[in-house]
Amino acid sequence: MTSKSSIFLCLAALFCTNCTTASKNSFFDDTSAPILVETSLADRHHNPHWWLNSGGYLYKTPKGASTVLGKLSDKDSFRLLYAKSNPIDTDNGYQPQNIFRLVTESQFKDFTQQVFFIIKKINKSESPNRNQSNGVLLFHRYQDGNNLYYVGIRVDGSAVIKKKLRGTYSTLKSNKVYSGHYNIDFSPNLIPTNRRIGIKTKISTNVKGKIDITMYLDDPQLGEGWTQVLQVEDSEADSELILKKGYAGIRSDFMDVIFDDYQASEK
Repeated sequence: MTSKSSIFLCLAALFCTNCTTASKNSFFDDTSAPILVETSLADRHHNPHWWLNSGGYLYKTPKGASTVLGKLSDKDSFRLLYAKSNPIDTDNGYQPQNIFRLVTESQFKDFTQQVFFIIKKINKSESPNRNQSNGVLLFHRYQDGNNLYYVGIRVDGSAVIKKKLRGTYSTLKSNKVYSGHYNIDFSPNLIPTNRRIGIKTKISTNVKGKIDITMYLDDPQLGEGWTQVLQVEDSEADSELILKKGYAGIRSDFMDVIFDDYQASEK
């Protein structure tokens, strides 16, 4: 069902395989119970298109799909599980969406990826991992949790392109997009809330064998349509590059988020 030139994965692909087209609100069209439940690495193939690595649940919404919104009930199985395994980051298990990680089952190398999101709420957790580097980010060439590229927008208002190699983060480039001064207590988020914003990225290995990554935002505050906000070449030695194809996907931190119109298109 996939063409040689492009692959589209909408979150509607939970119900249809790799689609050759993607609709505007491509997640789901009504509200229901969770459509994805977090699974372990060993059980990641529970769904043929998506793996919810962390965050408890992915829910269907009228116009997309969402993380947990609000708090889980006292007796929810993931509330109890996270209360034991990671109470600090998840507010004693009530808000597993604080560490939301959604990964594709298809792999990509040179591709374009996008998602639109609406931040509904910032969760002011006491976790030491809640900080200015949190945000909404896309995965690229995800080999595993320790080896991948991240591209997205941070709560301090900065667009960022990062690499995580052998468990160590490095920032390849960043650029302030949203004005203001981040403060963990009084101004914990500079990304506009309750407004639909799009992130689009392009990654490819260039003729020099290095990696080009470009990031765009779709936000009326920045202009009409997609606005390029970052571009970088990862020009390190081959041993420091992630050259193989890998998984794609979405990450968000310490926030309640609605997503829609996700696409990943291979060149």
